[in-house]
Amino acid sequence: MSISSEYRSNGKQITTNTMSAIVQLNVGGEIYTTTISTLKKCQGSKLYDMFNGQPKLRVDSEGRYFIDRDGTYFRYILEYLRSNLVPTQFVQDVYREALFYEIDPLVKQLEDSPLIFGEQVGRKQFLARVPNYRENIEVMIRIARAEAVASRHSSVIVCIVRTEEEANKCHDALNTLDTDKDSVVRFGPWKATPSVSDLLDCIKIDIEAKGYKTVYQPHVADKGFRFKSYDFFYKFLFTWW
Repeated sequence: MSISSEYRSNGKQITTNTMSAIVQLNVGGEIYTTTISTLKKCQGSKLYDMFNGQPKLRVDSEGRYFIDRDGTYFRYILEYLRSNLVPTQFVQDVYREALFYEIDPLVKQLEDSPLIFGEQVGRKQFLARVPNYRENIEVMIRIARAEAVASRHSSVIVCIVRTEEEANKCHDALNTLDTDKDSVVRFGPWKATPSVSDLLDCIKIDIEAKGYKTVYQPHVADKGFRFKSYDFFYKFLFTWW
């Protein structure tokens, strides 16, 4: 497909402006119609680079430029390029696409939205201060999967400590815990205002974001346990079916 076209009017040959040329896009099977000028509106973006000069894209069987990307939310990218309209729905999905296409003005405006602001500035900044948080989530999932054989549920014990003092007490308490202490996953300590319950909610959110179903509760220790069960230890229960 050519991005410029020629036709005759009143016996004269007229060449259309390349920037106003109409093009069709196939974005992961979703078909869109727009102009080169719209696609090139944001200088420095991937779309600008794709259509700056001769388009650097393959075409499908119908001659439409093909972008190998889920096209579900591309409509919101186009709406922004056409009219500076910032979406108020599917914000996280559009944010991901804006990052991919490097539409920096849209990225910045979405980051100011309550949903993205809370996630990026609030929750992620907090979790960045919890040592080995992401690694511990993966360890929890591995332990839960290992215990899931021929079972509907499996559980993982976590130790959550907010201060160095609590960390030392937790270390002592592990020696009398009614489970294999090597299978207990420890989170903390951290230097930030969110509480233990806030961290527990974050762990649940991130595990469920990976497709698992889980709930948590204070771990009930055996009689004679030297520390209150709700001081440090919690049980995450995974449900498989």
